[in-house]
Amino acid sequence: MKRSDYLECAVARGTHGVRGNLRLESRCNTPADLAALRRLFIEKDGGYVPMEVEHASLQKGAVLAKLSGVDTLEAAAALRGTVFYAAREDIKLGRGEYFIADMIGLPVVDHESGHKYGTLSDVIRPGAQQIYVVKGENGEFMIPVVPEFIKEITVGDGGAVRVKLIEGMAD
Repeated sequence: MKRSDYLECAVARGTHGVRGNLRLESRCNTPADLAALRRLFIEKDGGYVPMEVEHASLQKGAVLAKLSGVDTLEAAAALRGTVFYAAREDIKLGRGEYFIADMIGLPVVDHESGHKYGTLSDVIRPGAQQIYVVKGENGEFMIPVVPEFIKEITVGDGGAVRVKLIEGMAD
């Protein structure tokens, strides 16, 4: 798996007002993390083109952002559906935090026995906490991301999500 220098961080869901503001759906940990970014990138012709964020604010779980060079309702509307990316170097991770993109595909193993349950296929947030989706031999199952179940995460070569599951959880 090749590590990209850019991470998907938002999707333009619509416009706000007539001066080129975009309503962005955050794909970051929180909308506030997205609003703090000073530049975003769009993928174009096999590369990433930077766009300066002039200002951003939070509104009802979304981010309203004004990007440099997007000054009209029409220009903003043309970006609807566009996926925006952030440079890894622009996002500071705390101790024990990892990019989801680096975790997808990691083996999910029992922290004591080493038994492999499957691979991490997705991370979802249906409510206040994340849930890991694991693709195993018998289909998919979910693990709430709480210390009782998630014991250790390591990324990179030889990385894994080490878990302690209760009986029947992986069935």
